[in-house]
Amino acid sequence: MGRKQRLLQQLRDGHGMTRRDKLNLVLWLSMPAILGQLSTIVMQYIDTMMVGRLGATATASIGLVSTTCWLFGGLSASIGAGFGVLVAQHIGAKENDVARSVLRQALLVCLLLGVVVSLFCVSIHTWWPLRLGGTPEVAALSSKYFLIWSLTVPVMQLLFLSNGMLRSSGNMKIPMLLGVLMCGLDVIFNLIFIPLWGVVGAALATSLAGVITTACSFSYLVTRSPELRLVGEPLSRFTFQFPIIRRSLKIGLPMAVEHVVFCGAQIVSTIIVAPLGPVAIAANTIGVVVESLCYMPGYGIGDAATTLIGQSYGARRGDLIRSFSILTVGLGMGVMGLLGILMYWAAPELMQMMTPDLAVQAEGTVALRIEAFAEPMYAASIVVYGVFMGLGDTLVPCILNLGSIWLVRIPLAAILARTMGLRGVWLAMCIELTVRGIIFLLRLKLKKIKIYENNTK
Repeated sequence: MGRKQRLLQQLRDGHGMTRRDKLNLVLWLSMPAILGQLSTIVMQYIDTMMVGRLGATATASIGLVSTTCWLFGGLSASIGAGFGVLVAQHIGAKENDVARSVLRQALLVCLLLGVVVSLFCVSIHTWWPLRLGGTPEVAALSSKYFLIWSLTVPVMQLLFLSNGMLRSSGNMKIPMLLGVLMCGLDVIFNLIFIPLWGVVGAALATSLAGVITTACSFSYLVTRSPELRLVGEPLSRFTFQFPIIRRSLKIGLPMAVEHVVFCGAQIVSTIIVAPLGPVAIAANTIGVVVESLCYMPGYGIGDAATTLIGQSYGARRGDLIRSFSILTVGLGMGVMGLLGILMYWAAPELMQMMTPDLAVQAEGTVALRIEAFAEPMYAASIVVYGVFMGLGDTLVPCILNLGSIWLVRIPLAAILARTMGLRGVWLAMCIELTVRGIIFLLRLKLKKIKIYENNTK
């Protein structure tokens, strides 16, 4: 048993942990999660760079439906996250049999939902890009990209679920390695398919890489995970157990509703940007990808926070909940703050890497430098959210997220875009993320004593 596993076992057994032990555990879980998120960033960078060489129209065609893809792709993933929280809590309580029961329910529910989402997206792929405000030329390419993406929704849902369950058990290494594998496959397939079919080739490359990676992730989960493997269990156990589903939905449903409304806001943002023209759409799309260099590590640390807090909660370790909250939030803000400084300094070079279009480069550079100021507070909102997820507390954080984006970002973006163009949209985003981070930190501060008292009774 490795050092990390021994520390996780100490957590579950109720043994004391030194400050050094806690910090080591946070770092050992956070670093693979961060590297896994970075592999996703690299894949997005490569996709964007290769498509960007095809021109602003090609980049805009993907950017037009990107928020819609996030909407539907994350819907069932949010539901799956509710099951993942329960798995972490039951593993923390050393109830692995119950954790496997939760996994079986997650597979049934999430795959069913993934199929439904896929069929719906296929049904709207021809006209949806036009409704988003795309020109006929952009919408035609966008429709083809969206169709291919729609067909792979169930497969990608299984990938998100499998990786999420492994993280809930404390295994961050395998999802990290699978992220690297998917990135490498995507590069190879891009080199083959994009010269042949352009935007369609990019969609095919990403989809094929996802299918192969899903097969690896799912097979590892069900055959080799010490806590969650399902090999040898009879198929009769794969029946719906509504008490487990209800508990999971109590956690995951607010997140799913939040995700839908949040992505609805992103779609509204796309509609605000679309009239500004293909250059603005392309700069906005590339800017979002480049900025992910900063915020994806935050999500990695947030994943680690959810695992640590969830297992501490299951083990009834209120002292560790408090310590891990402080350590993970501090780490997230430090990492994203540093990356924000680097992004501000390197913004022109990063945009040049993505596109040869000088107008797109100029717009994107200014947008990124505006956004750099929000990164520490953005980190606070991401990691604190992960802490609350580990506790199964998702309703109020979801309300805070939605209130922030709909009451601050969208109205400001609509107003500022009229006079400042794309820069106004990103300034609105910067202000909103700062406000959101402050709100989440205040709620965490107010909730700490309550968490500690309730979880140690």
